[in-house]
Amino acid sequence: MAILVTGSSGHLGEALVRALQTQRRAVVSIDIRPGAFTHLVGSIVDRAFVRRCMADIDTVLHAATLHKPHVATHRRQDFIDVNVTGTLNLLEEAAAAGVTAFVYTSTTSVFGDALVPPPGAPATWVTEEVTPMPKNIYGATKAAAEDLCQLFARNHALPTIVLRTSRFFPEEDDDRAAREAYADANSKANEFLYRRVDIEDVVSAHLAATDRAQSTGFAKYIISATTPFGRGDVAELRDHAPQVVRRYVPDYAGEYDRRGWRMLPGIERVYVNDKARAELGWQPRHDFRRIVARLKANGDVLSALARQVGSKGYHGRRFGEGPYPVE
Repeated sequence: MAILVTGSSGHLGEALVRALQTQRRAVVSIDIRPGAFTHLVGSIVDRAFVRRCMADIDTVLHAATLHKPHVATHRRQDFIDVNVTGTLNLLEEAAAAGVTAFVYTSTTSVFGDALVPPPGAPATWVTEEVTPMPKNIYGATKAAAEDLCQLFARNHALPTIVLRTSRFFPEEDDDRAAREAYADANSKANEFLYRRVDIEDVVSAHLAATDRAQSTGFAKYIISATTPFGRGDVAELRDHAPQVVRRYVPDYAGEYDRRGWRMLPGIERVYVNDKARAELGWQPRHDFRRIVARLKANGDVLSALARQVGSKGYHGRRFGEGPYPVE
C-alpha cells in the first residue's frame, strides 16, 4: 500500500514526496504539471484519472489547489472545479477504495475578514474556534472543501484531518507596501511571530496527521509557527509590537539592528497552534526564537528543506504588480 500525494510539482507536494522518499515509504505522486517529484501527470478534476491513481492507496495527502495568487488570473469556476470538485473526486474515490487516512491541506485564508479586528480593538487571537469569513473565491472554495471533508468523515467513515496552514511560500509578499517597507527576509522573519510556518514543519504536521487520522476521525488544526505571545498580549501587540517582542525575544533587537531590519510597529492577528501540538503530537521546530538564533549564526530565515524546494512561482511570467497580480 502507498501514500498518494496530490500537487507534487508544487511547494508542499514536492516537500512531502521528498520526506516520504527519505523515509523509504511507498509514494504515488500526481500533478497537472510534470516535475522531478511527480510520477503521474493528470488533473484531480478528471474522475477517471483519480480512480486509477487510488489503486493500492491507503493514505491521501491532498495538497493540490488553486492558490490566492491565481484569483486575478483564473475564473471563479476554475476554483470551483479544482478546489471543490477535485477534492470531492478524491474523497469519493478514497472512500470507495477503503483509504484509511485522508489529510487535506487547507489554509488560514479561510478565516478571511475574521482576521481583521476593528479600529482600536486588540489583535485577533486566532484559534480553531474562530468562525471563517472567506473574502475571496480562494478562501470560499477551501472552506467548502473542508466541509466536504467533514461530510465524508461523518457519513462515509473516512478518517480525515484538515490542516489550515499559514504562509510557507518563499515568494515575495503580494502587498506592494510590505515589499517596499521591508527586505524580503526581514518580512518573513517578522511573520514567524504570528502568521508564517516553515515548510519543514508543514510536512511534519501532515505526517503527524497521517498517524493520528484513524483515532481522530475528523478534526481541523491551525498549522503555524509557535508564537511567543500569550493571549494577554493582544491589546499591546496591536500598536506596540516591538516592545512586546523584546520581552519574549530580547536578543532580536541587536540582530535586527546589525542587519538594518525593522520590526512591525503593530500586529493585528496571531495564529495559535496549541491544538495541533496537543492533539497531533506535532513538534514544530522553526519559530521566531530559532530564526533569530540562526540569523546570529549568519544562517538563513529558510530551513534546509525550504531552500531545497525553492521558489516555484504561481505563473509562468512576471507582472507589473510584483511577483503576481492581486484582485
